[in-house]
Amino acid sequence: MNIAMIAHDQKKDELVRFAMAYEHVLQNHKLYATGTTGTRIAEATQLEVHRFQSGPLGGDQQIGAMIAENKMDMVLFFRDPLTAQPHEPDIMALIRLCDVYSIPLATNTGGAEIFIHGLERGDLNWRSLVHGKEEHAID
Repeated sequence: MNIAMIAHDQKKDELVRFAMAYEHVLQNHKLYATGTTGTRIAEATQLEVHRFQSGPLGGDQQIGAMIAENKMDMVLFFRDPLTAQPHEPDIMALIRLCDVYSIPLATNTGGAEIFIHGLERGDLNWRSLVHGKEEHAID
């Protein structure tokens, strides 16, 4: 499965710890992340992460494009609800696309843990079945 990992500045450490804790699950999937978040996850783990631009520079939109093309299967977006984000319209567009295309979206550790355990059990295999293909990663 293709999994996007995004975190606001105040949540990056939390997402990195999450990736470390669930490295054994995430290693079996294709990971995509926005700039700094992807770098930090790759440095803290043995995970291979395709990195897009940082969120404010278009990374959220790059992930959104994958969602719109139905090439993303899950989004883990650790948002900071207490800090204003200058690229809030891009964030809302990404969330909207997840809703439009029925892409599972977790915005905090609690939701992400439920998703990761479901991923481990195979609960999200419907993503491959619906599209009739095993993998649909980008190069």
